[in-house]
Amino acid sequence: MPTLRWLTRDEDVRAAEKVPYRLLEEDAALGYGDRDTGNMLIQGDNLEALKSLLPFYAGQVKCIYIDPPYNTGSAFEHYDDNLEHSKWLAMMWPRLELLREFLAEDGSIWVSMDDREAHYLKVMMDEIFGRKNFLANVVWQKRYSRENRGVLGDAHEHIQVYLRDETEFRKTANRIPLDEKQAKVYRNPDNKDEKDPAKRWRGLPMTAQGFRPNQMYEIIGPNGKIHLPPEGRCWSMIESEFRKKEAAGRIYWGKNGDAAPSVIRFLSEVDGVVPWTWWPHDDAGHTDESKKESIKIFGADNSADTPKPERLIERIFQIATKPNDLVLDSFLGSGTTAAVAQKMNRRFIGIEMGDHAVTHCQPRLSKVTDGEQGGISKAQDWQGGGGFRFYRLGSPVFDDMGQLQPDIRFATLAAHIWFSEMNGPWTQPDTLSPFLGALGGQGVALLYNGILGDKSVNGGNVLTRATLRLIRDAAGDFDGPLTIYGERTVLADTSLEQEGITFKQTPYDVRARK
Repeated sequence: MPTLRWLTRDEDVRAAEKVPYRLLEEDAALGYGDRDTGNMLIQGDNLEALKSLLPFYAGQVKCIYIDPPYNTGSAFEHYDDNLEHSKWLAMMWPRLELLREFLAEDGSIWVSMDDREAHYLKVMMDEIFGRKNFLANVVWQKRYSRENRGVLGDAHEHIQVYLRDETEFRKTANRIPLDEKQAKVYRNPDNKDEKDPAKRWRGLPMTAQGFRPNQMYEIIGPNGKIHLPPEGRCWSMIESEFRKKEAAGRIYWGKNGDAAPSVIRFLSEVDGVVPWTWWPHDDAGHTDESKKESIKIFGADNSADTPKPERLIERIFQIATKPNDLVLDSFLGSGTTAAVAQKMNRRFIGIEMGDHAVTHCQPRLSKVTDGEQGGISKAQDWQGGGGFRFYRLGSPVFDDMGQLQPDIRFATLAAHIWFSEMNGPWTQPDTLSPFLGALGGQGVALLYNGILGDKSVNGGNVLTRATLRLIRDAAGDFDGPLTIYGERTVLADTSLEQEGITFKQTPYDVRARK
């Protein structure tokens, strides 16, 4: 298989391994709405953020969409999009390598790119994700108006689509809903509730190609006319099945009752159409639409430089996700992916490196939570709800010798351990107690940094009978299985088993690298 070569390739393909693992520190003042939805907005370098999230979310993300810098030679205030080609490749490789590890078995990644780097991106993703896992190159018509500049007008972009496992993806992939142009053949002849999909229908031909003896019977119409399948065809169902549909009023005989039978199919029964790789602007939005969306949210002087329309992301999620699935965007920009995810009832992780995390993403998602009505809101019947937590990258967990950094606060490490054990945010950061809480019948405790006021052998950082009693007291009525982190334990294995305790030693059992 062909591979790309560039000056710093050997170093770049190992770059992800060298990225330090950092803790995520919540800024409660910037979170909004219901903080326990699992939605996360993270400010920080996306390579470090991805490495920090990997132990918690490896193999759990259903859909990744990213819109990285295009290396266009333009100067953006927000992104340094004036990268020379080799630096662009060096930037993309380790991020794509980490993103691959987040995908669920039935997951997919969609990467927007223009002509300048799209074909290099394809070769790179072939190598990282595997050529067999390439699904399609979607072509999106981003513009609908002509510009009489240059030689060829720039009217499209590419979206490279790769899968973790094609067999698994096909089990869960969706068709896209019919739009009104496609649905116009479904009508209600009574002209009542014309827009109700449960009352709009069409007649579908009741024949199939070929000859099957049990599907070659006579049918007598309501006017007494005898119907047989046309030459070279048979009925599409056996006679007993036809009689059931006839009795249920699901056979149409034409306006005068003398036409060949057809099967009535209601619009509400149509599960959509298979999407094409060509996405025209009237189906998936365009840049003029996205700019207007951005201006409406942020104002003309503060709108995003190159946003994507919400309809484009909506279409991707319609194909690749279902409600409550987890989606990820590590180049969040002005927050479009997260906004669409929230309106479509998907959980999201959004990573943005610059000030846009605070000046654009946070206020936009706050407005979405409050019921903002731009973009796809009306199409999704969005009325508001949900919320998110806001995080920044903290200091590295480990020093160069692999030891926990001595200045890590109890609350920060406790949040990390809770997240690691429970796959969710710790909701009690102000609680200075060794018992962190319980979820799903499982409790977690941490003996660290003198939380009990004593670092001696018989004191706060070592699991003894005395510290165990204090943990049990703090746990109140909870008496289920308990995972305890500490420097060491003096309790024997048989005692731990009798107490229902799993002991994990800090720093060695703290999940820091995947």
